[in-house]
Amino acid sequence: MKTFPMFLQMAGRHVVIVGGGEQAAQKARLMIKTEARLVLVAPELDPELADLVQQGRAEQVATLTIDVFRDAALVFVATGCVGLDYAVHALAKAAGALVNVVDRPALCDATTPSLVDRDPVVVAISTEGTAPVLARQIKSQMESLLEPALGDLAALAGRLRPEVARQIPRSERRFFWDWVFGGSPRQAMARGAAREAASMIKDALATGKLAPVQGAIALVGAGPGAADLLTLRALRLLQDADVIYYDRLVDPAVLELARRDAERVFVGKEVGACAWPQDRINAVIVASARQGRKVVRLKSGDPGVFGRVSDEIAAARAAGGKHGHQRHGNDRFRCAIDRHPVRPFRNICPRI
Repeated sequence: MKTFPMFLQMAGRHVVIVGGGEQAAQKARLMIKTEARLVLVAPELDPELADLVQQGRAEQVATLTIDVFRDAALVFVATGCVGLDYAVHALAKAAGALVNVVDRPALCDATTPSLVDRDPVVVAISTEGTAPVLARQIKSQMESLLEPALGDLAALAGRLRPEVARQIPRSERRFFWDWVFGGSPRQAMARGAAREAASMIKDALATGKLAPVQGAIALVGAGPGAADLLTLRALRLLQDADVIYYDRLVDPAVLELARRDAERVFVGKEVGACAWPQDRINAVIVASARQGRKVVRLKSGDPGVFGRVSDEIAAARAAGGKHGHQRHGNDRFRCAIDRHPVRPFRNICPRI
């Protein structure tokens, strides 16, 4: 590696941004997410930067001196002028600062990666400046993999760490955290039930018993068929599934997005002939959920249109499941629908 990834402590420190235009504003947008104090060095600031100063989230320094760089956690140089960039870089280096000069890799001690922000969970992606487009593509993939509420769960875990240290023997803590981040609490947080997730963890700490594994049935539509048209929720369900029951018209590329070790069961149906009768499909998805497994029933198109989805919901309800995203009482498993928004044919078919 030509560069080494490292996260810098920002609390109680300051970051200097030299420049008052759009390039400086881009860096300010990035750094304002941290706890660092921002120092904007420029005689004039664009409206966005001026607003940060007015709100008290940054301070403006009109005159450039070496003292402004002393003890800075990081310096960004974004003047837009080649000669001035070089001069400011030399001044900042003389003060011993770590410097990033926008669009001038030869003058950079540090580069800014693409970030996936689930604070306090942060994923940084860098290609060492060789392929920024690839970094953005990887970022998009990571955004879809990590549910928006993951940071909330991590923050909750951080607050409960002292209690876990008191209540859970050291030899059992790894198992406990595996359950928190891979079991029922994470599932509850992902569907927006933060209070339920917190209650599960606190009950486990109080009783010493983990909540039983709860099965789930998700009825997922593959939409028009192309893998890149799946909803983010459909993608997360596929990557979290233990077993997937899929139809004949589901594109193999969609199945490739599933967890590698997930069981895949073909239950293909054709007009005039059924490889699997509907009653049998109903029975196997319910049986899998009763075993505590996460089941995805993957259908082509919209599962609510000619997809017999009502039969499968009825079977789940009859077996003790609840239709919806919230768990109630002692339900044996959950049943939820993710209907892929099907685009109009004129947008996906070539014109004739």
